[in-house]
Amino acid sequence: MAWQPEREPLLELVGYLKDALSGHDQNAQRYATLMLGQAKSSPVTASYLAYILSNGPLLQDLGLSSSDSVLVRSSAAINLKNNIKAFGKAHPHPDLVYIRSLALSALQDSVSQIRSFAGSVISEIVQKGGILGWPELLPELIALAGNDAGNISPQTQEGAMSAMAKICEDNKESLDKDYHGQRPLSVIIPKLLDITASPNPKVRAFALASINTFIPQASQSVIASLNAIMARLFHLANDPSDSVRRNVCRSFTLLADVRPDKIKPHMGGLVDYFVLQQRNTDDPDLALDAAEFWLCVGENERLCPSLGPFLSQIVPVLLESMVYDEEDMLHLEGDADDADQEDRPEDLKPQFATTKTPRFATNGHIGTNGDNAQNSTPNNIITDDDLSEGEVEESDDGNAGDLEDRWNLRKCSAAALDVLASHFHGAVFAIILPYLTENLRHQDWTNREAAVLAIGAVADGCMEAVTPHLPDLVPYLLSLLNDREPVLRLITCWALGRYSSWASRLQDPSDRKRYFEPMMEGILNKMLDRNKRVQEAAASAFANLEEKATKGLTPYCGPIIRQFVRCFGQYKDRNMFILYDCVQTLAEHVGPALAQQDLIDTLMPAIIQRWSKVSDQSQEIFPLLECLSYVATALGDAFAPFAVPVFARCIRIIHQSLEEYVRSINNAALDKPSKDFLVTSLDLLSAIIQALDFRKGSELVETSQPRFFDLLLFCMEDPSNDVRQSSYALLGDCAVNIFNQLQPSLPALIPVLIRQLDLDNLQGRDNEQGFSVINNACWSCGEIAMNQNARMGPYVEQIYERLLAIISNPEVPTSVNENAVIALGRLGVHCSQTLAPHLGEFGKPFLLIIEPVEYTDERAHAFLGFNRIVERNPQAMEGCLLDYFKASASYAHHSVNNLNRGSLDESFQRNLVGYKGLIPNFEPFLQQLPERDAKKLRQSFNL
Repeated sequence: MAWQPEREPLLELVGYLKDALSGHDQNAQRYATLMLGQAKSSPVTASYLAYILSNGPLLQDLGLSSSDSVLVRSSAAINLKNNIKAFGKAHPHPDLVYIRSLALSALQDSVSQIRSFAGSVISEIVQKGGILGWPELLPELIALAGNDAGNISPQTQEGAMSAMAKICEDNKESLDKDYHGQRPLSVIIPKLLDITASPNPKVRAFALASINTFIPQASQSVIASLNAIMARLFHLANDPSDSVRRNVCRSFTLLADVRPDKIKPHMGGLVDYFVLQQRNTDDPDLALDAAEFWLCVGENERLCPSLGPFLSQIVPVLLESMVYDEEDMLHLEGDADDADQEDRPEDLKPQFATTKTPRFATNGHIGTNGDNAQNSTPNNIITDDDLSEGEVEESDDGNAGDLEDRWNLRKCSAAALDVLASHFHGAVFAIILPYLTENLRHQDWTNREAAVLAIGAVADGCMEAVTPHLPDLVPYLLSLLNDREPVLRLITCWALGRYSSWASRLQDPSDRKRYFEPMMEGILNKMLDRNKRVQEAAASAFANLEEKATKGLTPYCGPIIRQFVRCFGQYKDRNMFILYDCVQTLAEHVGPALAQQDLIDTLMPAIIQRWSKVSDQSQEIFPLLECLSYVATALGDAFAPFAVPVFARCIRIIHQSLEEYVRSINNAALDKPSKDFLVTSLDLLSAIIQALDFRKGSELVETSQPRFFDLLLFCMEDPSNDVRQSSYALLGDCAVNIFNQLQPSLPALIPVLIRQLDLDNLQGRDNEQGFSVINNACWSCGEIAMNQNARMGPYVEQIYERLLAIISNPEVPTSVNENAVIALGRLGVHCSQTLAPHLGEFGKPFLLIIEPVEYTDERAHAFLGFNRIVERNPQAMEGCLLDYFKASASYAHHSVNNLNRGSLDESFQRNLVGYKGLIPNFEPFLQQLPERDAKKLRQSFNL
């Protein structure tokens, strides 16, 4: 006999499920959530939940309304999915067969939302148990979705195909694996193609969305079916269902990214098709998916040129799509003067620490091939599935978000115009010029706003073509800063920021007074607009201007700082974040010019007042600490009056964060603290230690409670790459600036540093950030070696093994290799005797890697150490001796500023003269060098 629930526990669970999703009684909601969490520990709970999910009529018999029934069953599905997550592949749920059967039966439910939730539960079971854990599932879903029996209801077909789409989305990698010589995907894709011929539009849309899931992988199963996929897309292109056509648009966009060769021959027809779909005013989502195609193709170097002949078709539809529609216009028109209103909690976006640039003793950069996901095409499943009465949105967060924050057709079209302008330049501007002429002064503000958006969008790509028009255009844009519509003032700030590079490059004093200064003043004034959105746009535009003008802003620091201080007094919480960015960008670019006493007396009280208001747990602390890092660096020793409380608070935040992390490790119920508290505090400590003179920095470290280097040791072993990257930067800064305080802690710190240099610590997807950590560890190792001198002896062999592994690995980024050889060479300055026996292993890669590095003091240190190693074992250079002579000649051609040049010259002199005595036919050997190098060596080293 099949399992049956007991009535009393069933009724109790139904009540908790209802209360858990009801917002009417928060106390009941909290209690229900607590009880459901406790019930999760009992395996039988999952069986009850599956029973409730699949038995709608039962709940109505219990007296629940139709809407409450859907609510309870939805809540049951959510909790069931979470319960399944708790059971792994090795320990499956004891009633799994029962749960599977009920979840499958729920795919036939009359309520589409329940069918959708059932699909999510089924997908979770597959994720936990694996494809082979439920081998009969996929054939059964495909048979149901394809109506193989001929008598499957449309609702069941939709439910089965919806579940199949979720399984494809959640298990795309495992579906493409080889299982005993077969790949499930090789069977699934042809079946999905067949199902796209279903008479049910929702099933067709789900099937095509499922295929789209696999296109980005470009696996052999997808490639084998490409011709069939293309044929189906052309067949479905004129499907009457908007959802199907949306998925068609996405399919072509995805294919353009992975197989542009399949798209290029059809570009003419595709342009006609996508222009038509983008002009579909009845379905803005379809229009957005069509617009994504231009963005994708425009960013593809192989495909973008093929759009050239069709610009006259594409650009006008982009311009049309950049105008606010009537609904948006009603939402935005006459937007309130809200500068005095406090921000709502939902207005505040999550804040994250900015990843710091790795420390370089070289001119290298960590190379990556990372994708820019900013405009990536979403791969969500699209159907016409409208919610029935009483249903709840599965992923609904209760807030559609602000109109200006959402990615939409207007923004996508502007981004596509930007991309096309960057490739076709003047050809795009020639098309938009008549539009601009007609609309920039249009009586409807929406037309004026769209024209300003267009002129801003083409700024980067069409600067040369636009420049002749800017003397007339910029004053007009400045006049729009006073338009009555906040949205128009907002977009004008953004557009002016895009042209700030032109104004910043003006050299003639009269031109700067006519254009640059009014632009700067206009944007600066709008930072105190009566509308908070305009304030934000103006602050962002001013930060952009700061990036372009750099030191050119130095004469204007007074009025800029005074306006920033007024903003500190008036801004609400949300805009405070972009204000910090303005301050730190100014500090970064004008640097020591900010250290004038009158500017310090104006700016710092405002920052410190805000600093006192923000709690240690607030997310605002992240941008505030970052801002202070730049300010401290710019002020240098003038930051000293503020250093003691700031330094102490950073220590406190680090200590609190480490303690919270330890507690969360020991108690799974506690949330782990954000690592950004550690990262931003460590970075600010680095900035302060670099800014202050040795004595003041040393005093801060000596009086730190808890002890400074104890905390640093914990951070150096933190599991987060970001934390360790900042920790090793701080370690190196301590070696440079306060070595006497660092030295007593080195016996504890150096073994941790050595472990960090081990490439085996890198983990998969985090390699890029992991290399940044190793990069900083190499740099700090070199700085410590230069100060620790011969006392590095006990660690040299271990460090050498790690550094040799780094410079011998072809997968290591160039900059990390460069910092590794710099550290190795600097280690040789005082420990050459220990490294000399290994010279034959690292001599050639050392010379090869260091060759392109800039002629800095660090490079000179490294060569001084290398020369001392060579002097102790000259025979080991036999395989790369000519390279060594070339490097010596290269140094003779360059000057090194701050290092004692005599020591380096003497080391080259001794080695080269020594080789002259060792090489029997020295002149013929020297003649193998370029004549210029041989001549320089003879002159500089008396050879």
